[in-house]
Amino acid sequence: MKDGVIILNTSRGALIHTEALLEGLMSEKIGGAGLDVYEEESDLFYEDMSNTIIKDDQLVKLISLPNVVLTSHQAFLTREALQNIAETTVKNITDFFHHNKLENEICYMCHKSEKCTDRGKNKCF
Repeated sequence: MKDGVIILNTSRGALIHTEALLEGLMSEKIGGAGLDVYEEESDLFYEDMSNTIIKDDQLVKLISLPNVVLTSHQAFLTREALQNIAETTVKNITDFFHHNKLENEICYMCHKSEKCTDRGKNKCF
């Protein structure tokens, strides 16, 4: 590939080997990268990490480079995905008010104990 290429990845994080990308960026073989996916993103994105020290050295290096733009994956902004999100939201609200099991409940208290006995019982709000 030519020197100074710009790499864009909006598909899957695993398509780009992060270590190789970093090597290319640091040697300036790669001129820049625009990413809305990251190889190890599953535990990092879509969570509030404001008070967390990121222990992923490769991610820390990537976001520190001035020629890299890294955002969270936006694939959910398709018509089909937004329709699914809306349907799931309406189902969640309906289930809550009918005291049905909440399939998608996230208990904000669960992190305080090893086993949350309230999950799925409409008590975790």
